Amino acid sequence: MKKVEIACAGRLDTIKEYYFSAKNKQIAELKASGRDIVALGIGSPDLPPPASVIESLYTSALRPDVHGYQPYHGSDLLRNAFAEWYKKWYGVELDPKNEILPLLGSKEGIVHICMTFLQEGDQALIPDPGYPTYNGGVTLAGGTPVPYPLKKENGYYPDFDALEKMDLSRVKLMICNYPNMPTGTVPTVALFEKLVAFATKHNILLVHDNPYSFIRNDLRLSILSIAGAKEVALELNSLSKGHSMAGWRVGVLVGRADLISDVLRFKSNMDSGMFFPVQAAAATALGLGHEWFTELNATYYAREKEGFKLLDALGCTYREGQAGLFIWADLPDSYKGDCFEFSDMVLDKCNVFVTPGGVFGKEGTRCIRISLCVPAELLAKATAKVVAAKL
Repeated sequence: MKKVEIACAGRLDTIKEYYFSAKNKQIAELKASGRDIVALGIGSPDLPPPASVIESLYTSALRPDVHGYQPYHGSDLLRNAFAEWYKKWYGVELDPKNEILPLLGSKEGIVHICMTFLQEGDQALIPDPGYPTYNGGVTLAGGTPVPYPLKKENGYYPDFDALEKMDLSRVKLMICNYPNMPTGTVPTVALFEKLVAFATKHNILLVHDNPYSFIRNDLRLSILSIAGAKEVALELNSLSKGHSMAGWRVGVLVGRADLISDVLRFKSNMDSGMFFPVQAAAATALGLGHEWFTELNATYYAREKEGFKLLDALGCTYREGQAGLFIWADLPDSYKGDCFEFSDMVLDKCNVFVTPGGVFGKEGTRCIRISLCVPAELLAKATAKVVAAKL
């Protein structure tokens, strides 16, 4: 029987398979062939959430009344928990009824925002280097991504003088992300004030992606804590990193009520809400205290020390004081190739995979990123492999 030939929609013409999706397949094949690969790529936490969170999921799932469709805007329980969490940790007051929208992970929120507010002819400022989904979300919505460079010499902050010189007439949205991924740069109040002032001046919707503020970071900031920010900004947050719940897919969008309502109008056509036991467990997680984060970060700081040893063995240079689940580093000055060639070389000669920084934009061409989502012993093993290879 003749098969049907169906062409993909044009919106996918410039969208490639997610880099880590393809790379993980290659690494799996190498492992299947007998290679002992230490993979330090994607940032999926290997640590579980607290037992109390899992217990909440279990006990809630035993209830007979929680297995139907859930409200599109999330349960009162979860929205109230997010409101209390934002007040406790960020000092931000939010109306749980109309300024909080739970999400199936913040990654979907990026796409939802782009689909809600962008259309053909619109432009969106996205960080370079930055999370690849920023580019993908803007493109899928029909908008045009306009990268703004985050350079080492500028502290990986936006160059506002350069931004002011750009033609901003078609820019409708600006995405920012601090603590930054992949560079690990932490924010300051002054930075957020500049971002809010810039967005206000040019009538741009500011979208702040904030999933890393609890990892290797003592100064926890929400952009909504800045005066006037709620008028121009939305913020995404997540339980994936700081609560070790990446696979649970629990995120949130917070901000001005009418903007949240607009996103909900799109989102309600895409899903039917989150399983209630997951929402109940997430509410439990949001109630965790300082002890959880202190213990969690003790583990990540121990891994950071091993990560620095690995980068030293590779001849890379790096900044201390980075936040988040990764370490961002510069290639050795003596190495003349780019980050992709360097990553392939390390994989081939050492059986260690490090992420090429170019995945995150052209500003990362001379950089690599290693994940701390593996035990310290595995990072030490990677170092031993590199030393033995005598690169």
